[in-house]
Amino acid sequence: MIKAFIFDLDGTLLDSEILWVDVVGEALKKKGCVMAQSDAMKLVYGMAWSDIYRNVEKMFPGVYPGIEEMQKATEDMYYEIVKTKDIRIVSSINLLEKLSVKYPVAIVSGSTRETIRKAIKFMKIQEHVDYVLGSEDYSPGKPDPVCFLLAAKKMGVSPDECMVFEDSAAGVNGAKAAGMICIALQRAGRPKQNVNQADEILSDLAGFSPEKYGIILDSREK
Repeated sequence: MIKAFIFDLDGTLLDSEILWVDVVGEALKKKGCVMAQSDAMKLVYGMAWSDIYRNVEKMFPGVYPGIEEMQKATEDMYYEIVKTKDIRIVSSINLLEKLSVKYPVAIVSGSTRETIRKAIKFMKIQEHVDYVLGSEDYSPGKPDPVCFLLAAKKMGVSPDECMVFEDSAAGVNGAKAAGMICIALQRAGRPKQNVNQADEILSDLAGFSPEKYGIILDSREK
C-alpha cells in the first residue's frame, strides 16, 4: 500500500533539467572549458550539485575554486532565463497537489535547498509539500538510494510504501535501489534517458492512474 509520494524537481515538476545542462556548459565555456552537450547531459541529468562539482573538478581541475562559486555562476544564468519563460510542467504540479490532499509529499532533488525553496514558491505549492531534501542533505547523490531512504524516514513510512516520480536514469535507478515504486516521466522533445527500470513510463503525468496502484484520492487537512 502506497502511503507517501516523492517528486523529483528538475525535469519532473519544472522543465528545467535541460536549462541546467545549458548553463553548466556555458559556465564552463566562459572559463575556457568546452564540453559537448551530450557530455554536459551526462554530467548534470539527475545528479546532485556535489557530484556535478566533483566531476567538473576531475575534468577541469581548479576551473572553479569551490562549489559555491560554480553554483552562483550557473544560478545567475539560470534565473535570467527563467524570467523569460514559464517552465512549469502543469500536469505534474496538478498531480502533486491532488496527492497531497491525503498523503505526505516530499521533493527530493539534486538542486540546493534554496533553489528548491524558490521553485516551490514559483509553483505556488508551499501548502502541498511536507518535506524537502536538497543536495546539502545527503551524499552521495542519485543513483545512490540514500536520498530516497532518508525521505521515507522523514515521512515515517517504509521504502516499499513510497512512490517516486522521476525523469532521469539516475533518479529512477536510485528509487528502485531504495525498494520503491517508480513512475518515470519521459516527455516528448526532451533527451531520452534510460528509465527502463521504472515500474511505468509516462509521457505526461496527466496519464497517471491512481486506481492502478490502489491509491484513493480524497480529503485530508493540510
